[in-house]
Amino acid sequence: MSSDYRENSITLLDAIAMGTGVMIGAGILALTGQIADLAGPLFPFAFIAGAVVTAFSAYTYIKMSNAYPSAGGIGMILQKAYGPTAVAAGAALLMALSMVINESLVARTFANYLLRGLDMPRDTWLVPAISVGVIFFAWLVNISGNRSVGWLSVLMAALKVGGITLFGAAALWAGGFSFEATGRGGETTGAAGFVASMALAILAFKGFTTITNSGAEITKPHRNVGRAIVISIAVCTLVYLLVAFAVGSSLPLDRIVAAKDYALAEAAEPALGRTGFYLTVALALVATASGLIASVFAVSRMLAMLTDMKMIPHSHFGMPGVIRDHTLVYTVVIASLLTVFFDLSRIASLGAFFYLVMDILIHWGVFRNLREEVGARGWILLTAIGLDAVVLAAFAAMKWQADPSIVLIAVAGMAVVFVFEHVFLRLRPPPRHHHQHGP
Repeated sequence: MSSDYRENSITLLDAIAMGTGVMIGAGILALTGQIADLAGPLFPFAFIAGAVVTAFSAYTYIKMSNAYPSAGGIGMILQKAYGPTAVAAGAALLMALSMVINESLVARTFANYLLRGLDMPRDTWLVPAISVGVIFFAWLVNISGNRSVGWLSVLMAALKVGGITLFGAAALWAGGFSFEATGRGGETTGAAGFVASMALAILAFKGFTTITNSGAEITKPHRNVGRAIVISIAVCTLVYLLVAFAVGSSLPLDRIVAAKDYALAEAAEPALGRTGFYLTVALALVATASGLIASVFAVSRMLAMLTDMKMIPHSHFGMPGVIRDHTLVYTVVIASLLTVFFDLSRIASLGAFFYLVMDILIHWGVFRNLREEVGARGWILLTAIGLDAVVLAAFAAMKWQADPSIVLIAVAGMAVVFVFEHVFLRLRPPPRHHHQHGP
């Protein structure tokens, strides 16, 4: 495993591209309409609120990564906070699953934009079929080698940030800087709806954790990991805000909600004409496909590291290659199953539940056991926990009213994860002092 991790192989610019590349995919393309559905006409400000909560959360990851830059990333933080326990392993697996869920979200977004561009119905078997196809394509790119993933991530991140920013500026200009998205969203209930929408906005920013998982490879990691996280969150905040106002200047709220699976494409036509519509669809396809490639790369590495840390079981099922080759297959199979059986809204909800619970566990573990060791301020950690808890409660209450089955699925899924890890670690306890990859 250690040969897969090369010190000083990722520059600060590479790390920023990695973070923004994973975030700007489903983050703005699929979630804008869903956030508008919950937050109503205030939906652009949900991205700002989500960025504030993310900033408090990022503090913990930055402090830990600055002190212990490691290829173990989230797994390293949890193991240091809780030891080789079911809580650490279960929370790490929740993070990995939330990343796989994000892949299915991105894949479905790709399919919806493609079918919208072809003016074909989006309530047919074509959506899951195309989604599985693009996941398979991401797998092919990843097995071709790390080098192709690296240069492609930097190139695609630049295209995505530049292209989506250009779309937002052009749409705002064409709309005369007016805001047309007035009225009520489908599930909006005032302040409660706005707070609930922040769960999805936070999901749009969670890609910054990809940088944490590459800490051992980033140049000058004790300084650059934190810099990369802060810069990537700031860039995405500006892009998200610009695009949200652009969509709101082009469409009334009911049309944004109706087209929530492909809101940018729907907003492009009245603002930029038919040519602008097709360019936006093309941009969305590039953004989602490249984001999926980066996400598959990141989650397969995280699963491989958790396997190396003896926190999850592993079986090669007769497959050749190293552990990461096998985790690539596991990743695409699980993502494909999710994209076949769940729609975008339910996929996003499941991802939000898993991520927020994992995030709370990380902050609590660092607060209880590591804050003095890494120089973290307790009040910031407690504020991060409080904000996550409020958003999680509001989101769960909203979803319980609108779709109680997804809440039950999320709770059952988390229970299965922690019970599974408890049994696994009792049968095969990992060593208490496991070697960490990193300087």
